[in-house]
Amino acid sequence: MERINQLAQSSIAERLGRLARLWRMVADVELAPLGLTYSRWSALWKLYRMGQDISQKELADALEIELASLMRTLGHLEQQGLIDRHCCPVDKRARRISLTQTGFEVIEFMEARIMGIRAQLYAGISEEALSMFESTLNQISDNAIKKLNPTMLKGEE
Repeated sequence: MERINQLAQSSIAERLGRLARLWRMVADVELAPLGLTYSRWSALWKLYRMGQDISQKELADALEIELASLMRTLGHLEQQGLIDRHCCPVDKRARRISLTQTGFEVIEFMEARIMGIRAQLYAGISEEALSMFESTLNQISDNAIKKLNPTMLKGEE
C-alpha cells in the first residue's frame, strides 16, 4: 500500500510539469499575434515585473537561465524595438536593460491576454482552493530550495 502512495505522490511532480507545459502552450497561442516566442515574451514579462534599468545578469538569474542563453533573446527584443540595452554608468562591462515605449505597449496587450488566460484556467476553482494551492506550491518550493541549499532561505527570513 505504501508503494502505491509513493507512486501517486511522485506523479504530482509529473502533473505539475505537464500543467506548466500546457499553460505555456495556451499562453503561446494567445500571444502568437505578437510574433514572440516563449523565450522572448517570458523575458519581456519578467523584465516588466522586475522594473526598469536592470542588468542582463539580474534578468538571467530571475529567469533561471544562463546569461549566454539570454543574450540572443535580448538581441531579438532589441531588434523588435521592445527593449533598450545600454552600458552601466558604474561598470562599463555590464549592460542594463529597459523597456521602450513600444515594449510597454506590447506588455499592455500581453497583460490583458494573460489575465484572460488565468480567468479561463481558474474557471470552476474557488478563491479558497486557489489560495490553498498557492500556499502548497510555495511550501514545496521552499522545501526544494532548503534541500538544495539549506542556507539559502535563512537570509530571506
